[in-house]
Amino acid sequence: MKYLYFIMPLITAFLLDFIIGDPYKLPHPVRLIGKCIGAVEKITRRVFSSEKTAGAVMAMIITTLSFIVPFCLLFLAYKINLFVGIAVESVLGYYLLAARCLEKESIKVYGALQKRDIKEARKAVSMIVGRDTQNLDEKGIIKAAVETVAENSSDGVTAPLFYMTFGVPLGYLYKAVNTMDSMVGYKNERYINFGKIPAKIDDIFNFIPSRFTALLMIVSSFILGLDGKNAYKIWRRDRFNHASPNSAQTESVCAGALNIRLAGDAYYFGKLYKKKTIGDNNRPIENDDIKKSNRLMYCTSVLMLAVTVILRIIIAGCFL
Repeated sequence: MKYLYFIMPLITAFLLDFIIGDPYKLPHPVRLIGKCIGAVEKITRRVFSSEKTAGAVMAMIITTLSFIVPFCLLFLAYKINLFVGIAVESVLGYYLLAARCLEKESIKVYGALQKRDIKEARKAVSMIVGRDTQNLDEKGIIKAAVETVAENSSDGVTAPLFYMTFGVPLGYLYKAVNTMDSMVGYKNERYINFGKIPAKIDDIFNFIPSRFTALLMIVSSFILGLDGKNAYKIWRRDRFNHASPNSAQTESVCAGALNIRLAGDAYYFGKLYKKKTIGDNNRPIENDDIKKSNRLMYCTSVLMLAVTVILRIIIAGCFL
């Protein structure tokens, strides 16, 4: 029974995300972190003449606050009562996961394409990708949606779960790192220096989760009856075909499992960026691939949940 208390927050958080998803109309801790990043960026840019130093100081402030605040909340909650602590930890953990949101937003793209509404599909996909979408054709839209589901299977679901194993505050620290990278980790004129340290920290924090997620995704490919052998083959071959050392880990598995080609050149802020492709063009990408990528994401997430539950039981055994 005592082990149940250790794993309940993880399972409850996962189920809350699966059933409810992100509460768009309620305050969200990750959105608050984003606002703090924007505010602290302005301050550090004014205080420090070196953009690289300003970015490093911002990263230190944001990560420290993102760990300390949930740590203090949990400390107070568990001081009140064990079950209050479990409830607060569950809710805080729930806010870290984005599987349902990722599915919901990508299915909007799927739905628009089913209705042959390219304009609406471009608008929907622009909400979940960073690239320019105004000139994407149908295949480009589908590819963008599948890529973001594949990449965010780690960033938005399994990586937070992995860090939550060692405590929800560490999960929030990870989420802060990931949010910083998504906001300032660009290699454009504004962020090439300022975002260098935050981007490097993100690479470090995602190193283990992205690779572990890729392995679980290969297993999921077999479970779901997709091309598991090709998923492994393409992962081995293309897992470093990205500027980030981590992003292609899950994208390569997804491309192999679905027998499609992902990545390649893309426009960001009106500028063309040359990128390597991931996977083989064994067949044309199609709208149903968005749904298949979501099934792959969910199966991988359930496997990661099982792993994190086992890890928490082992950790609990060391202290009880």
